[in-house]
Amino acid sequence: MAAEEGTKEKPWKLKTPPGTSEFEAYKDASANPPALVVQVGSTQLRYHLRCIEDLHAMLKAHGEWMPLGSADEQKPAADGTVEAWGRSTKNPVGGWYGLKKGLRGRFGMYVPPVLKKLGLADVEANPRNNRMKAT
Repeated sequence: MAAEEGTKEKPWKLKTPPGTSEFEAYKDASANPPALVVQVGSTQLRYHLRCIEDLHAMLKAHGEWMPLGSADEQKPAADGTVEAWGRSTKNPVGGWYGLKKGLRGRFGMYVPPVLKKLGLADVEANPRNNRMKAT
């Protein structure tokens, strides 16, 4: 039996929204808390697994294109972006979706391609200033 895609054994092979870098991602439901694991070279980032459903719900409520605004944890996120929402005390987890201190940012870079792969969102693939919206 073939392994299900989006698992540690068979991760999704994705590209960042500008299409310039490749990375892998998979769901780890056995982690505490359950995590979306993103592997970028030797760096591993982890986000609350619920970010997939929560981001999709927020985008559906938003109803239009939203800028991604990716930024490292140490840099501020631009207001009104997916990145800012991924850190906001007003999101469903009350703060950072990122789970590893020092690597909690880049939500707007690595989570949108997962939603696109799952058919939950459209994500632009321009060199800069990409946006997404729920499908």
